[in-house]
Amino acid sequence: MNTKLYLGLDVHKNSIVVATALADGSDPQSYGKWCGSNLSAERGLLKIRQKYQVEKSEISIVYEAGPTGFVLARRLQQLGYHGIIVGPSEVPSKAGDKVKTDKRDARKLARLHRAGELTAIHIPESKDEAVRDLCRARTDASQALARAKQQLGMFMLRSGYRYDGKTNWTQAHLNYLRRSRMPHPAQQLVLEEYILEVDALTQRVARIEEHMREFLPSWEREPYVRALMSFRGFQEVAAMTVISELGDLSRFKHPRQLMGYLGMVPEESSSGQKRRQGGITKTGNGHARWMLIECASHYSHHPRVSPQLSARQAGQSREVLGIAWKAQNRLNSRFRRLAARGLHRNKTVVAIARELCGFLWELHHRVSKEISGRSAA
Repeated sequence: MNTKLYLGLDVHKNSIVVATALADGSDPQSYGKWCGSNLSAERGLLKIRQKYQVEKSEISIVYEAGPTGFVLARRLQQLGYHGIIVGPSEVPSKAGDKVKTDKRDARKLARLHRAGELTAIHIPESKDEAVRDLCRARTDASQALARAKQQLGMFMLRSGYRYDGKTNWTQAHLNYLRRSRMPHPAQQLVLEEYILEVDALTQRVARIEEHMREFLPSWEREPYVRALMSFRGFQEVAAMTVISELGDLSRFKHPRQLMGYLGMVPEESSSGQKRRQGGITKTGNGHARWMLIECASHYSHHPRVSPQLSARQAGQSREVLGIAWKAQNRLNSRFRRLAARGLHRNKTVVAIARELCGFLWELHHRVSKEISGRSAA
């Protein structure tokens, strides 16, 4: 690609600040401001092409990821422009640079993009993003339900009510809450409102999960979801969440790249003869990282194929089942070794989740090969 003009966009809800950088190495220049709509960006790009006498193929555009999502990037691709999105945390900044304005940010993006110092993030397919939004809505509802339960539990505790049963939030516990009577009408009203909130959010979570199951057969990544469900700890919700967040794993040439993308590699500050490593970086996709860590805790149990797991594995190839069984044995063995060393359980689970990424990468390539084989047949 023979790029003659680099554009840095500082994108906001209602405005887009534009800076230009010519390929000849001259200082980036502030160009102006557009409205925040795609139509305004299209018209603005047409004026830039006329001013600088360049074709679409000779322009390269960059902007930071933000609340506006990927709509602008997809529209630019449809129009034939080359553009990338970068993560805000991945944009280098000088330690002494204390002045921040939209114009300066746009010029910095244009300059760094011209120098090749920016790494593009993955732009998901629109269908993948739609399923991802559904999965994230389920996560939001689950977190809201957990907060509502905590609020209700704390209200009961400070009101002097203690449930004597074995497990909270079972049907028996819910019946106990509904039978409880507060000494004051205002407190009784609070109790009933908390219970209604828990019931409503429980129904919302169940409703979204049902929608997820309905959409799965029509999603092109269903084979990857079904294959991941053959792993211990991954049911439909967890498998759909991970696959929708990660998308096409073929862009990762090695499992270590996937681990780094998920922020599961340790921080390091080494100099000379000293090598210091800290906690995981926690960069990249936090939703997928959280779900993988949740599922990794299942590998503390001895390897076995339960009736439920066996049902989920039905219809999978021998190779996929072999990867799933190898993962069970390998991850449980490593879990027990780390636990025997006295490593904190949370750190152990994160280490298992990091290694689980390798099996996930292998599974994706296996399923892709099977899909290609069926298409060629």
